[in-house]
Amino acid sequence: MASHRRSGMSDAAALLLVVAALLMSTASSGVAVAPPRRVPAVIVFGDSTVDTGNNNAIRTPLRADFPPYGRDMPGGPHPTGRFGNGRLPPDLISEALGLPPLVPAYLDPAYGIDDFARGVCFASAGTGIDNATADVLSVIPLWKEVEYYEDYQHRLRSHLGRSRAAAIIRGALHVVSIGTNDFLENYFLFATGRFAQFTVAEFEDFLVAGARAFLARIHGLGARRVTFAGLAAIGCLPLERTTNELRGRGGGCVEEYNDVAKSYNAKVKAMVRGLRDEFPTLRIAFVSVYESFLNIINDPGKYGEHQLYMQTDHNLCLEVVLVRSEVGANCSYMACMDAGLENVEEGCCATGKFEMGIMCNEDAPMTCDDADKFLFWDAFHPTEKVNRLMANHTLQVCYQEGVL
Repeated sequence: MASHRRSGMSDAAALLLVVAALLMSTASSGVAVAPPRRVPAVIVFGDSTVDTGNNNAIRTPLRADFPPYGRDMPGGPHPTGRFGNGRLPPDLISEALGLPPLVPAYLDPAYGIDDFARGVCFASAGTGIDNATADVLSVIPLWKEVEYYEDYQHRLRSHLGRSRAAAIIRGALHVVSIGTNDFLENYFLFATGRFAQFTVAEFEDFLVAGARAFLARIHGLGARRVTFAGLAAIGCLPLERTTNELRGRGGGCVEEYNDVAKSYNAKVKAMVRGLRDEFPTLRIAFVSVYESFLNIINDPGKYGEHQLYMQTDHNLCLEVVLVRSEVGANCSYMACMDAGLENVEEGCCATGKFEMGIMCNEDAPMTCDDADKFLFWDAFHPTEKVNRLMANHTLQVCYQEGVL
């Protein structure tokens, strides 16, 4: 248990505090820790990696508003439409920034503009940068997410006044995670005809151009702090491993898909650099998740051991690996031992090989007891434990790149 001494700190404790501060500034992420600037809201665009429940409100087969989805939500089991056993990265980022622990879906009638003023999600599971991707499962296309963003701003101005509304948009952290479905649900599934229209490299360029247009558009609407996530090692998703096995290629990762993810990520990263140069008022960071996912897959036991968290007065938790100590004063430090991951090839739900959405249900056999031992919750989406790692990584990049 971390101590909370308020006065009379011993020389030893003071020394520990200095050492801890140095460790925080020289952690493996390279992030220097400083008191965070005020962030009034978290605003989310993208797909199922960040959809907090918008698909509940539309007519699509791609839903997660039933058990066992949400079984590890705060307060007890509650399927909210999030594709996971618990919270998603935007929720965890919001909480870390001192905002509500859940980012509400814009189409959820349980929430109103007072809630949305502190966080709102426009994302839709199954969507992509390419409008044709959204058509595959009848979900919300990216252009419609932007329309909702415009409608949200109109409601915000009506509720709070033009000046306060503009300040919220300007100060908000805009979180964008999208692109996986464009390849796995669209191009490589031969679902839309894009495979005949473009080579893989041309399709990458097409998506990067679409992403750039989207980012320029939301900047024009007032967004100033933005994170844009790259693709993970999409060839290592359980569903792709299973497909590889059914094709007689073994159950390993589909390296062709991973190579595409790396190529696309490099192009997106260059595009983001160009946007920073073109729009000096835009603080945008490319968040690379490919290497993080591969690191987890290659060394799953590492994730959880000897972690130190710093809790500041601003309620921001930053992770430092392989350090254990206890110090007090205005900041508290908590050392913990948490078991690493045990399964990085299958999902927790059902057999974990192909089930997601409606196939991951209460009647599905073999669902695991402890999702914290798994990288994946279903055959496509990470567990909350891994989402927390991704949220921490996003915050670290934000500080490193000057977004926060």
